[in-house]
Amino acid sequence: MTFSDTLKTIPAIDHLAGLQLLDAHGATVATLDNRPGQAGSVAVYQALAQRHGTLNAAAALDGLALYAEHTADANAFPGKHPNIDRLVAIASGALGPLTVQPVPKA
Repeated sequence: MTFSDTLKTIPAIDHLAGLQLLDAHGATVATLDNRPGQAGSVAVYQALAQRHGTLNAAAALDGLALYAEHTADANAFPGKHPNIDRLVAIASGALGPLTVQPVPKA
C-alpha cells in the first residue's frame, strides 16, 4: 500500500490545527501544522497516538510502515523527511518516547 492509500485508511484530521510533540518533561520538541506538506504527517502521528497512546518504539515502527515508500526515501536521504527521521530515532532508542498533544482548530 502506498502512503496516499494509507492516508485513506486512517482517521480524518479536519478538526485539528496541528499537533505538538512533547518530551518526558513536557517540553515541545516539534509542532506539526495541518497544512499542505505536513497534513499527512499530522494524520500519521495522530493515528499513532490513538493506537498506541504515546510515540514509543512500537508506535514508531508502526509509523514507519504507514509512511510506506517515504520511509525508504528518508533512509536513503537523512534530513529530507524530518517527521520520518524522528520516528527512526524513537524506534532506535536515540530519542525517548513523545506525547502527542492535539491542537484543535479555533
